[in-house]
Amino acid sequence: MSQENERRGFVDAIRGSVVDVLFADRPPALFNVLRAGDDRQVALEVISHLDSQRARAVALTSTQGLFQGQEIFDTGLPLSVPVGNQLMGRVLNVFGQTIDKKPPITDAPLRSIHKEPVSLSRQTTASSIFTTGIKAIDVLSPLEQGGKGGLFGGAGVGKTVLIMEMIQNMVGQHEGVSLFCGIGERCREGEELYREMNEAGVLENTVMVFGQMNEPPGARFRIGHAALTMAEYFRDEQKKDVLLLIDNIFRFIQAGMEVSGLMGQLPSRLGYQPTLGTELAALQERITNTQSGSITSIQAVYVPADDFTDPSAVHTFGHLSSSIVLSRQRASEGLYPAIDPLGSNSSMLVPGIVGQRHYLIAQEIRKTLATYEELKDIIAMLGMEELSVSDRKTVNRARRLERFFTQPFAVTEQFTGYKGAAVSLKDALDDCERILNDEFADWPESSLYMIGTLDQAKRPS
Repeated sequence: MSQENERRGFVDAIRGSVVDVLFADRPPALFNVLRAGDDRQVALEVISHLDSQRARAVALTSTQGLFQGQEIFDTGLPLSVPVGNQLMGRVLNVFGQTIDKKPPITDAPLRSIHKEPVSLSRQTTASSIFTTGIKAIDVLSPLEQGGKGGLFGGAGVGKTVLIMEMIQNMVGQHEGVSLFCGIGERCREGEELYREMNEAGVLENTVMVFGQMNEPPGARFRIGHAALTMAEYFRDEQKKDVLLLIDNIFRFIQAGMEVSGLMGQLPSRLGYQPTLGTELAALQERITNTQSGSITSIQAVYVPADDFTDPSAVHTFGHLSSSIVLSRQRASEGLYPAIDPLGSNSSMLVPGIVGQRHYLIAQEIRKTLATYEELKDIIAMLGMEELSVSDRKTVNRARRLERFFTQPFAVTEQFTGYKGAAVSLKDALDDCERILNDEFADWPESSLYMIGTLDQAKRPS
């Protein structure tokens, strides 16, 4: 719609990031972008109709300077972002504008961020494993190619570090397109990630999209849809496999909660928006495989107060094929990555997908670690001497497995002094089998700590 033909209305009411607008004949269509202010720098998206003349919109930019009675313009178009190869190596915001101090993208085609999920008839059902080079994930909760994996954990247990290590390990070997979506990210984290990816030489195959923590809830709420629109273009038009990393999906839910409160909706359980399930599903159901390509998504999920019964965590669990749970207790013991082997699970870990050998080794590891967990109270009260010989062997095995599942990361080399190591699935399975067969029973536990493969373990003198 040209500027001469744009429909004009007025600001009727302002409540923080939510603005009511009044148009003389009829309200703008749902999801249309409205513009107001000097140079039209204030952007809003219509999210509901109040009556035959009024609509309610959520701000995508700051509403500072907006006032009641101010003129507002209906662009007649939904929020659209650029797509295509011009985005490679660039950092973008929710409008698809570049924020990396490089020339703007001018000639890329635009796509609306609102799109229906792929129909079931177009989705593929074949399942295969997506390896990460991280032992604890690949052996015990493998990710699905074209599936969704979640990293669950409270504050400070290592979700972002794990995502950054996955980028380091996978972007180099991943032949498709990588897309990083930062929802509610700190600008410091985004800057560090950009610099590290540039130094690692993987930036030219990556698109980075940020809705930063200081931006209005409307921008944080829509940044995931913007990133997905770009990912869908690479999958459907260019027939590529896309690796979509999202940090952090809880911030998407939180932005929806802020918008919902400002809209005056009655809160649901624990103050969450009543539309939580619908909003999350609208985003997650677009992440899928088709005959032409796949979108594999790895999502960090902040768990408020480490409470896994929180509605945000419960609703997210339901959409994932792999759930990787990070444990504060393991982090406090220095066992990094702090992945809880018993709390994590994957629907891929069945003989038909991973193979009989992998399945049996994983089951034996879980059984050994679960037995050790049950025996911890007895050990704490009575000591190891009171255990039977077979239980002592199980504890010995479990403690070595726990140490072996620690792994030095390339992204933390400068802090830990340990050189980063990515481990193939075959090596990880072979090494786990050796530990289960008591090959390292007389080695000190510390010799298996922070190594890649067992070949790096230091032999006892």
